[in-house]
Amino acid sequence: MALATGLMLPQAASATTLSEALVAAYQGNPTLTGARAQLRATDEQSAIARAQGRPTLGVSAGLTQGVDNLRKFQSFNQQVTAGAQLSVPLYQGGRVRNAVKAADARVDSGRQSLRSTEGQVFVQAVTAYMDVLRDRAIVGLNENNVKVLQTNLEATSDQFQAGTLTRTDVAQSQARLLDGQAQLTTARSNLVASEENYRRIIGGSPTALDQPPPLPMLPANPDQAEDTAVANNPDIAAAAASVRAAHIDVATARASRMPTISAQANNNYLRDTQGASSIYTSAQSLVGDSSSVGVTLNLPLYQGGGPSAQIRQAQDFEQAAMETQTETERQVVANARSAYSSYQATLDVIKSSQEALKANTLALEGVQAEQSAGLRQVLDVLNAEQEKLNSEVTLVSAQHDSYVAGFQLLEAMGLVNYQHLGLEGGALYDPTVNYRRAKHAISDWEENPRPQPIAKPVYGPLMVPENPPVTPAGN
Repeated sequence: MALATGLMLPQAASATTLSEALVAAYQGNPTLTGARAQLRATDEQSAIARAQGRPTLGVSAGLTQGVDNLRKFQSFNQQVTAGAQLSVPLYQGGRVRNAVKAADARVDSGRQSLRSTEGQVFVQAVTAYMDVLRDRAIVGLNENNVKVLQTNLEATSDQFQAGTLTRTDVAQSQARLLDGQAQLTTARSNLVASEENYRRIIGGSPTALDQPPPLPMLPANPDQAEDTAVANNPDIAAAAASVRAAHIDVATARASRMPTISAQANNNYLRDTQGASSIYTSAQSLVGDSSSVGVTLNLPLYQGGGPSAQIRQAQDFEQAAMETQTETERQVVANARSAYSSYQATLDVIKSSQEALKANTLALEGVQAEQSAGLRQVLDVLNAEQEKLNSEVTLVSAQHDSYVAGFQLLEAMGLVNYQHLGLEGGALYDPTVNYRRAKHAISDWEENPRPQPIAKPVYGPLMVPENPPVTPAGN
């Protein structure tokens, strides 16, 4: 849908397309890249929950040195200990199993929230792209209007010199030119703001922009928009996953009342050296090594009412999640129906604006002809030119609003994402890759590389903190 066909400046052969702008936003918008990092952090909650059900292994060592300064000859008592402990949880009342399920449900919720963020960023990118096109068109219209008014002023001045017009006609033409220049200044200021918003959302400078492609197929009525939104909107899916997680949290809280069973294996080494009690006795060393295995049962009988409080709290959180799910569903339905109505309204505005532009164009031609015949005054021509300019600006704005409203409708229905838009030119972000890595990671020493910014700043390099100095271990 071109903005005000015939009014736009010709596009360069290498103009940026809307698809390319959306790919750039998909790869480098900081809101979206930050949401991906947040989801990766949520993935680790599943790994943390799984770690609670895995064996633990630890070692300990100790050195005790005794000093006796009261004797003529010092005696030293030295004791060296070392041990290894292995603990294997056998039964924890379902705490770990339910914690893992709840964490996985929150991962599902996070993925749907990421989809929602992706759709919102795409709508922002489309709006920024269309804002630049609209404001460039309006600047072009106002520049043309200033040229016309300048020509009118020159012609009016010539006719005043010839005595066919009055000084009032010249003043009216001059005042209208000044008004046109003021409108042009405002239009240029709005264009700068739109270009900076484009830079903020999409990244890079909006040089030459191509006309956007036609919108995808939109629903025929508000009921169809509502049905599609309820089935596909990621906010509803995220809320449902949050309800599942909250429900599982109740079972996790109940596990605090259940017994736990764990198996342990220990191996200890001891070397105890007793110092000489006199010059006639020598030091003696006692060396020993012992191992043990066992099973521990922990059966809580009374915990001060804490488990019941935790269960009730989890149940209240579940209730709150249910209400949030209902609120989200209502909001999605309202947004879908409202977006459909807004889109239809913009189509009607386009039709009326096109008819108004045709009528004002004919009116301007008629007034100019009548003014040449002496039947109209200069002010009539100036008014007709302003009305034609207003119609052109209204049409450009209406076409912009219609395209943006169409994308907002698609976003409300959950259809604005990389796959549905058929974008090409960049790798698709797969949120399951990090989850699988985190799920199977069992090393205590595995870390991510040092975080580096993905979204690039628009001015200069981003200041990344230096590595903190290494300080001696201590309290």
